[in-house]
Amino acid sequence: MDGIPAPDDFRAEARSWLKSVATARAADREWGSGDDSVAVFENWTEAEERARTDLARDWERTRHDQGWGALAWPQEYGGRELPAHYEQLYRAEEAAFDVPRRTEIFPVTQQLVAPAIRVWGTPEQRRRWLRPMLRTDELACQLFSETEAGSDLAAVRTRAVRDGDGWILRGHKVWTSGARVATWGVAVCRTDPDVPRHAGITVFLVRMDAPGVTVRPIRQMTGGASFNEVYLDDVHVPDTDRLGPVGEGWRVTLTVLAAERLDSGGLGLHNADRALDLARHLPRPLTGGERQQAADLFVHALVQRLTGLRVNSALAAGREPGAEASVGKLHATATMRATTDLVQQLLGPRLGADTGEWGTFAWTEHLLGAPGYRIAGGSDEIQRNILAERVLGLPKEPKGQGR
Repeated sequence: MDGIPAPDDFRAEARSWLKSVATARAADREWGSGDDSVAVFENWTEAEERARTDLARDWERTRHDQGWGALAWPQEYGGRELPAHYEQLYRAEEAAFDVPRRTEIFPVTQQLVAPAIRVWGTPEQRRRWLRPMLRTDELACQLFSETEAGSDLAAVRTRAVRDGDGWILRGHKVWTSGARVATWGVAVCRTDPDVPRHAGITVFLVRMDAPGVTVRPIRQMTGGASFNEVYLDDVHVPDTDRLGPVGEGWRVTLTVLAAERLDSGGLGLHNADRALDLARHLPRPLTGGERQQAADLFVHALVQRLTGLRVNSALAAGREPGAEASVGKLHATATMRATTDLVQQLLGPRLGADTGEWGTFAWTEHLLGAPGYRIAGGSDEIQRNILAERVLGLPKEPKGQGR
């Protein structure tokens, strides 16, 4: 491929650039020092979330402006038109440096919403939104889930009704990460209640500071509020902010969901590595059962990483991963469960008592947050249905026949 560096050359170039703008992580950092957070969902206040977002945004702008953001995108959007898997090659190098950690709003904007706009947006929408989103001047959240719909997005009740040259949106969305810092929300709405439910959906981009938009944080078991509920009370959206044709919103939504599953395959690996480090540094010999659990977690993490390589291989071959993405999501949640099992066994009562001891009570944030990813990004049950129907060729179960 002309103009495309070999993977090893690309990684060396990325490493050299990172050395010029960031500090390498200390490979020999002493166990028991530094930040011991293993939170799955952050517990920040709104002020803390905004401050962290600003730090990450500054870094993303630096990456973009110096040619290390939007790597697979065309040059008109600030990209380098490299194969999609080169983003993973870059991330592998960046992981060795102390740079601001991206919160969930960044992959949602750059890897979910921007690609959907590229596929479904008009030329004017692509000109208006893509480069600002890839540079993170604009950030976007997902206004998908609703209390009555659960994982079944075709059951959404939020209504969008024609109003002259625009639409009036009324409804209630939940579990929206990043709503407090987003400038746009991608809203899945019902525009025609009289047709089959998959056919009556339309997608809009909604200004999060528009009149009628109210964001309320949802308190988590950990005490924080990393996601929110969003009320849309007679929100006016111009038709120029509609994404895709009227009634084709289900197809637009599937474009976003496919990208979300691709992005979820690496979830939990950092905490898995931290749990294995905890086992290595435990101030007593491991029992036979603990050794077995540690080995089980190691294997889970290894299989998850290998599945990630399969996803990258599909991208390198120019093929959109399908089954690999669902398998990766299932492995991610399994790794999180195995991490919880090991840590509970290793720490015992120290896990539940905030004594100030490094690397003990902090694990409650993983314990309480990890089960959420069995639902986020498409529940485990949805992923198994996808594999059953699209890989094994099993028929869909008739309504009312479930066990």
